[in-house]
Amino acid sequence: MQKIMLIGKPNVGKSSLFNRLAKERLAITSDISGTTRDTNRKIVDINGKKAILVDSGGLDDKDELFQNVKKNTLKEAKDADIIVYMVDCKLGANDDDRAYFYDLLKLKKPTALVINKVDSKKDEERSLEFTRFGFKNIFNISVSHATGIDELNDFLSSHLRDTFVPDNSELSLEDFLDENIAGEYDEEGINEVSEIDENHIKISILGRVNVGKSSLLNALVNDERCVVSSIAGTTIDPVNESIEYNGKTLEFVDTAGIRRRSKILGIEKYALNRTEKMLENSQIALLVLDAAEGFNELDERIAGLLGKNYLGVIIVLNKWDLCGKSDKEFDEVCKHLRLDRFKFLAYAPIISVSALSKKRIKNLLDLILKVHSNYIQKIQTSKLNQIIEEACLAHPLPHDKGKLVKIYYATQYSVAPPKIALVMNRPKALHFSYKRYLQNVLRKHYDLSGVPLIIAARKKGEKELIEE
Repeated sequence: MQKIMLIGKPNVGKSSLFNRLAKERLAITSDISGTTRDTNRKIVDINGKKAILVDSGGLDDKDELFQNVKKNTLKEAKDADIIVYMVDCKLGANDDDRAYFYDLLKLKKPTALVINKVDSKKDEERSLEFTRFGFKNIFNISVSHATGIDELNDFLSSHLRDTFVPDNSELSLEDFLDENIAGEYDEEGINEVSEIDENHIKISILGRVNVGKSSLLNALVNDERCVVSSIAGTTIDPVNESIEYNGKTLEFVDTAGIRRRSKILGIEKYALNRTEKMLENSQIALLVLDAAEGFNELDERIAGLLGKNYLGVIIVLNKWDLCGKSDKEFDEVCKHLRLDRFKFLAYAPIISVSALSKKRIKNLLDLILKVHSNYIQKIQTSKLNQIIEEACLAHPLPHDKGKLVKIYYATQYSVAPPKIALVMNRPKALHFSYKRYLQNVLRKHYDLSGVPLIIAARKKGEKELIEE
């Protein structure tokens, strides 16, 4: 599929135009220079033709972060099919814009010079300064007032092919959102679990600021996809990238780093909302911890987000090579995390990696496939009932106010993660401690490493499930 890339200096309106062309508020926009750091993508319809629209970070050299953003933007421009270079009419023509624009023309791609913020007659007169660039494909627009957009669309569509072959590796996360997996009940019991796409795995990378999430994404996809810098909070928009691995499509999204509430700065509050949205639509989360710096209370609070969304979880100890610890010490760290820090994630496997040197990255990819297999696992009903029956005989259900509590039968009503329904005479009497007992029994019989196991109860003849 052809790619249209929006390029320009910071704060000229690229993200606003991206949202306008995508007909959806996807990119974060603000008056703060440098809001967009990584490229943001979306499949759009331009006059009936499909294309991948890319919103890039602003071109600037003022510090390390902006220099890395610029490097990423210019690198990706080489792969674009159509380039839209944006300028701010109110700032007038300047030498930096001229230099960037001429460099992009050397790529010999269809290119448009788009002058944004042309909101008045005076602005139209000012826009004539840009004719000095000696270029003919110039478009005056005002994204905020939606003027000039049709002419720009006509130019873009004239360079787009009528037919296209879908390229799943370029789709944004939102284009792959599956319908929620939820079992439907019949009059007597519970139907079989729904089918899901077993070959498409959606993975969020989560952690506090500066633990190496963007470096990890770059290592996983084997490309410099994310801007990396020593400045905390570099990633703002979620960055998604797909790879093919052992016959599966792995779609990663690098979420914004999370800091303490009192230290959240400016546009980061928007990033937090995006992070929560990404988690809602992921299957597996990589909880990235800084092994060199150690762990703290904020790591625990971030981990709590994963339990809320019932995600498969892998705990990734990044920067392990900087610790200088032995394999025996690694086992002690894992024990500490499971017993003290993350008791509620005791089922999550822990792996140590080095994102910068790419050490054990392949092991992490293999572990993702294993956890996903567990996440979509279907348990045979007859075997499930045999296990539950034996567990009840070994440890009988407590009575409820002197009344006998019975489990008539059990069945799996959903996958991703596995969810088990217990049909009972007194479902409200099923104590959480007994649920935990049954969960532990089932984990001994089935490989459920990395995934939560949900047990719900309902009364025979009724449809309402009691999960809590």
